[in-house]
Amino acid sequence: MKILYAIQGTGNGHVTRAREIVPLLRKNHDIDILISGIQADVELPFEIQYRFHGLSFIFGKKGNVDITETFKKSRLKQLMKDIRSLPVNEYDLVISDFEPVSSWACYFAGKPCVSVSHQAAVINKKSPKAGNFDPIGKTILRSYAPSASQYGFHFKPYDTNIFSPVIRSEIRLKKPSDTGHYTVYLPAYDDGRIVKILSMVEDIEWQVFSKHNKQSFRNGNVWIRPINNEEFIDSMSKSRGVFCGAGFETPAEALFLKKKLMVIPMKGQYEQQCNAAALKDMGVPVIKSLKKKNLQKIIEWVSNGKIVPVNYPDLTESILNDIIEIETKAGRDTKALMTKLLNFNYLKTLIS
Repeated sequence: MKILYAIQGTGNGHVTRAREIVPLLRKNHDIDILISGIQADVELPFEIQYRFHGLSFIFGKKGNVDITETFKKSRLKQLMKDIRSLPVNEYDLVISDFEPVSSWACYFAGKPCVSVSHQAAVINKKSPKAGNFDPIGKTILRSYAPSASQYGFHFKPYDTNIFSPVIRSEIRLKKPSDTGHYTVYLPAYDDGRIVKILSMVEDIEWQVFSKHNKQSFRNGNVWIRPINNEEFIDSMSKSRGVFCGAGFETPAEALFLKKKLMVIPMKGQYEQQCNAAALKDMGVPVIKSLKKKNLQKIIEWVSNGKIVPVNYPDLTESILNDIIEIETKAGRDTKALMTKLLNFNYLKTLIS
């Protein structure tokens, strides 16, 4: 089967998931890769057939999305041109990990697009939702990359088409240890603010991986380091705890590694607000911002924070095979039957 696998390039989570999923798909299928977006720091070790500017949300430095920079760096005319030019009808199946060019190209071509992403889980009615009313954020999440079928990954399997996270092999093969430091990844904050707040938590080494600095330097007990995939994994696996944004992959990996976790959801980012709600339900401490008024909560977490237990078995290949089988079956009745089978197989593996 010829499959187009399309990846969102805003942030690193979609790319790290693709590094795990693409080799599994290639065992039995002919895979072309598409990536759009300009914010990822992790490279893909595959040949890229389509690379587009896409529509990226630009991280700010005050805990939010920088709307001005997002608008400045958007190329809407080019986006429409890319959508029209993408030959989606040449593929037996189009899988989108929250990628807009492929999703909208399928929409205009009348071709079903299959969403396999974290966002597909977040928009599910049974998943935890943010307490604040955010109709714009909810609309963006639903319409950014439209799809005919949705299969999602989340911190818990909240519904039959939601599965536990894809934990990359580099993480699964690590033997976690505790050297006493804390690993930090807060890309929506500038280094100055991070240093100012974390330096107040004395006698703790903070290893901060920065999206805004290409040089490594130390300021007291805070070590600012440029983003490097291997070094980040090593730091996280040897840490006592992980302090990060309320994205998906990094919190999931921290939980898998049995690390204490604290998160800050980005302001005005509905998906992260929903993630924070889910993590809070699980017992993970959530703070609203990196400000001095929240310093005591950080100190309390460092002193008394607990590890939240999770069960994330390695089921990615089985899940992908089931999804492809469902999507290639013709007829509504067959599809419903296969959905039940997928859910049964998944739950059976979790129980065994």
